[in-house]
Amino acid sequence: MAFQCQRDCFMKEFVTSVVSCCPAELKHEVNGKKETLQGFNVKLQDTILFPEGGGQPDDQGLMGDVPVLRVTRQGPDAVHFVGSPLEVGQEVRLKVDWDRRFDHMQQHSGQHLITALAETMFGFKTTSWELGRQRSSIELEAPALTPAQLGALEDAVNEKIRAHVPVTVQLLSLDDPAVQKVRSRGLPDDHAGPIRIIDIEGVDANMCCGTHVSNLSQLQVIKLLGAEKGKKNKTNLIFLVGTRVLKYAEKSYGTERSLVALLKTGPDKHVEAVDKIQKSVKMLQKSNLGLLRDMAVLIAQNFKSDPLRGNFFSLHKKEGDNEFMNIIANEIGTEILVFLTVGEEKGPGQFLLAGPSDAVSEMGPRVLELLQGKGAGKGGRFQGNAGSLSRRGEVETLLQQRCSQEEQHSENPPENSLEPSRTTLGGASGDGGETIPVL
Repeated sequence: MAFQCQRDCFMKEFVTSVVSCCPAELKHEVNGKKETLQGFNVKLQDTILFPEGGGQPDDQGLMGDVPVLRVTRQGPDAVHFVGSPLEVGQEVRLKVDWDRRFDHMQQHSGQHLITALAETMFGFKTTSWELGRQRSSIELEAPALTPAQLGALEDAVNEKIRAHVPVTVQLLSLDDPAVQKVRSRGLPDDHAGPIRIIDIEGVDANMCCGTHVSNLSQLQVIKLLGAEKGKKNKTNLIFLVGTRVLKYAEKSYGTERSLVALLKTGPDKHVEAVDKIQKSVKMLQKSNLGLLRDMAVLIAQNFKSDPLRGNFFSLHKKEGDNEFMNIIANEIGTEILVFLTVGEEKGPGQFLLAGPSDAVSEMGPRVLELLQGKGAGKGGRFQGNAGSLSRRGEVETLLQQRCSQEEQHSENPPENSLEPSRTTLGGASGDGGETIPVL
């Protein structure tokens, strides 16, 4: 059967009755996070809320005062997901989210028009399409579209819009000979009822279940944003229709005004101005890297020349990088335990632990744990990314304790004795180190 939304795509409110209501759940994405909502699947006598199909997303709206969060098709029925139960036989008033619906109508009818003329003008057949939230795309059987072809196609589709070409809906039985003459990519396996044909007068007749405008003039305008390389020997044509073009122009003008204020030059000079800035930034970055390398060498040399230096060196620098840390570690050498970090003081960053292999191997995993990091160690080096440097002070204290214990152990070696002395491996007191005898 055809739903009321397919018989009259411009109907905004509709009274119908509940046929069934059963508990259900909906996997829903909110702000990029997937959630499972508990609710009810409701089937109605008829509906003006379009269930997803034909490349077109579903409608949203209200069932009484209850939001309809999802509409899907199951054979001849439309299933509405709502958060509250309804009684079978209950009369309900449906209200469609008209801004969403009309946007989908414009994009879908625009796709039919673009598809038809791309094939007529260049022989490029459409293999699929996507109605996106901000822009839509058509996959064409073409290795590429030239700028000239893109311009000619955009001119042609907008000429049809200006010509006020009617768009009508026909319902045909599956065995009607006229069905064989229309463009189609096939019917779904669970299709039921008559075949629905969308006819753009003199332009295209296409099998489709979606909602459409009644005249091409209602599309307002079509903008082909460009073509991108798709799958093998295919091209994705990116487009906007109607209200989306107006919003795109408004957003682009706002961006242009902001760039004029920032760059202190007119729109026609923006590319040139940004190019100059990028070149200047690259030169500054190169100069900054050189200064950081020189600074790393000086920091290491200052530490090595200090007669009071100990066996532990620690440093944090916000602007550094892996190379900066490795230069310092290389300059100081392997006899000193070196702990270096770069990045935000309380946020993410990078770290390096270098020095005696036994100390690095022992303390590396503990450092990784405290910094919520990911990394690995080999040959007296343990380095990686830190999820948070907020506990850097704890790491530094832990390493200082480890070095102090090592220093005390070297200054006071155990005397030969029949009774073995004992030392603790594993770092600071309370670290869970293992006590073993030293003979």
